[in-house]
Amino acid sequence: MATGECISQWKQTGDTSTLRNRRTVASSGAVTEDSTRPAAGGDTHSSNGTSARLSPGGGCGDGAAGRQLLLLLVGGLSFSTRLYNISEPPHVCWDETHFGKMGSYYINRTFFFDVHPPLGKMLIGLAGYMSGYDGNFPFIKPGDKYENHNYAGMRAFCAVLGSFLPIFAYLTVLELSQSHTAALITAALLIFDTGSITISQYILLDPILLFFIMAAVLSMVKFNQQRHRPFTASWWLWLVLTGVSLAGALGVKFVGLFVILLVGLNTVSDIWRLLGDLSLSLVNIAKHFLARVFTLILLPLFLYVTIFAIHFVVLNKSGPEDGVFSAAFQSRLIGNYLHNVSMPEYLAYGSTITVKNLRFYGGYLHSHWDLYPEGVGARQQQVTAYLGKDDNNLWVVHRQDHNESQSGTPDLVRHGDIIQLAHKETTRNLHSHLHEAPLTKKHFQVTGYGINATGDTNDLWQVEVCGSRKGDLVKVLRSKVRFLHRATGCVLFSSGKTLPKWGWEQQEVTCRPFLKETPSSQWNIEDHSNPKLPNISLSVLKPHFLEILLESHIVMIRGSNSLTPKDNEMTSQPWHWPINYQGIRFSGVIDTQYRVYLLGNPVIWWMNLASLGMYPVMVMVASVALQRGFTLDQKRMEHSRVLKRGGGLLLLGWILHYAPFFTMDRILFYHHYFPAMLFSSMLTGITLDVLLENTDLLLRPPYSDWLKRGGQMVFLFTVLYSFYLFHPLSYGMTGPLAHEPGSAMAGLKWMDSWEF
Repeated sequence: MATGECISQWKQTGDTSTLRNRRTVASSGAVTEDSTRPAAGGDTHSSNGTSARLSPGGGCGDGAAGRQLLLLLVGGLSFSTRLYNISEPPHVCWDETHFGKMGSYYINRTFFFDVHPPLGKMLIGLAGYMSGYDGNFPFIKPGDKYENHNYAGMRAFCAVLGSFLPIFAYLTVLELSQSHTAALITAALLIFDTGSITISQYILLDPILLFFIMAAVLSMVKFNQQRHRPFTASWWLWLVLTGVSLAGALGVKFVGLFVILLVGLNTVSDIWRLLGDLSLSLVNIAKHFLARVFTLILLPLFLYVTIFAIHFVVLNKSGPEDGVFSAAFQSRLIGNYLHNVSMPEYLAYGSTITVKNLRFYGGYLHSHWDLYPEGVGARQQQVTAYLGKDDNNLWVVHRQDHNESQSGTPDLVRHGDIIQLAHKETTRNLHSHLHEAPLTKKHFQVTGYGINATGDTNDLWQVEVCGSRKGDLVKVLRSKVRFLHRATGCVLFSSGKTLPKWGWEQQEVTCRPFLKETPSSQWNIEDHSNPKLPNISLSVLKPHFLEILLESHIVMIRGSNSLTPKDNEMTSQPWHWPINYQGIRFSGVIDTQYRVYLLGNPVIWWMNLASLGMYPVMVMVASVALQRGFTLDQKRMEHSRVLKRGGGLLLLGWILHYAPFFTMDRILFYHHYFPAMLFSSMLTGITLDVLLENTDLLLRPPYSDWLKRGGQMVFLFTVLYSFYLFHPLSYGMTGPLAHEPGSAMAGLKWMDSWEF
């Protein structure tokens, strides 16, 4: 059978009669939406739980063999477009420099920090290990040649997961609409989208995240179709797979919370429906509720925590970013300077210490011989926060009168004590006064003042242990300490701002007159030496699993919040994304380089945008027709149901994965839209299919059939031809740029903001 004939027969359903311009009242037998629906709100199901009405019109979609053939076609096209030319270009592209490096860290068991949960990087590392990559490529910067390193396995792993996206979308739309045409439209939109291809072909977290999001949505929809067969094997299977997929999505990136919210809202609606089913006893409803609690809350939570447990076990060696975490956390890591060392447990007078700020990427309290320059507060010794280990980080703890015990066990420092901190190298005291700070003008300047125990009352600081009472001891590594300046009432603070070259580009330290507790005003006693005190092994102070799990999440959240746009940094705005305003350079800039540009197929993306506008109009028309009492045949009622239920679920998914970005202050990029783009493509499949199926509202048969078939052919031709035009964006461009003579992309730069 010819392709055109197959397309025309994928959804030949019901009667093709036109909608008559007459009204009836419900009591006279008008067909209403509820009257065409099964009592429980679902579709008519066959014995295997799927709809018995897939292709009643006959043709190439008939039967299990026809459906499998279409699925194989979708899968074959999807895998071939994603795996094609997977090893090109043979150099680091875009964020491969981050996630390829992190995969190497897993192979080498080296600890690192990232703002995302670990599952995606773990899987990349596993894929590299299984494919023969040794973990030794440095991934320093984009453009670095891979040479003899085996990188293709990690790319292929991401591409395989990305290849499942059109397949999952096809099956999801097929379940929601029971229309092969709608499902194939959706699959075509994703298979031939250059953006979806590019985002899947490199060592990135995005294809892994999208895989779990779509797996969760498909499993949820499949489970919804099992509602009339509760507690059967297939019912449990799809419910458990939904929970597993939710854990996977959240384990890759925190934006997995959006699909969790979608599934949560669907579950609340489902439970509400069950409460209204008077044939169910309260015991049965309780069973349904507990089943969902176990599979959609407890199971994902267990799997998510397990991911971190594996993460901490595998990464047991000290790495380059240990300093982001607390000293207690670092003491776990083999090779860290705190691993298996011994020191006194409680802070005492006469001790030599280092003091580290608890802000994200906080530095050590530091001083040096250099003075603040003329015109920057008082011309006294600089005090800064320094990220590196240095003897200038050492401070000595003194009583306010310097009257420490010269023999015997020294007195311990307690919450509420008044102390002086003397810089060991220069002997100057930590000091503050009412001069304004160098960069944060509303704060006071912090300096080094006095020498050899001489100074003034501006050198006095009160020790406050967060969450403690007066008299409590200060614990090394574990206590969060604030230093309150006695004379001015301000608190020692690290602003995180970088000083100019006169301050060696170290971080500014100030005294903040606002006493609200923040990590920037909290400090940790890290190194601690006192020959008069007994030492204990830091292994005794190692935090337990729940402590490091909590700390890792606090650090990830702080790190994510710190990703704010910098001056002159290229960023993207959420309103840019649906209109395909600007892409991302993955590889190359000039005409002599191999260039790859992440940009969605503009025809497909603008088609999705148009669908987002058409959908509410079509729903409104159908709703008004029903409200006004127009008689709708069964076919039209089915279309109305698909639009409202299936389309409504997909529109909600699009909103949940797109709208939150308007509230975020962090730096945003174009690729953040791809989860929402999946939902808009599925919505386009349903919307366009329903629109074409209702051509008989405009023309009588056979003209309406010709119009429908013509619309399907125009859609297919448009998608394929646009892919032909824009495929070099994904598979690589060389030679002149688009605006230069002789370019293969000449005439295709339809927006000035595109950079290929």
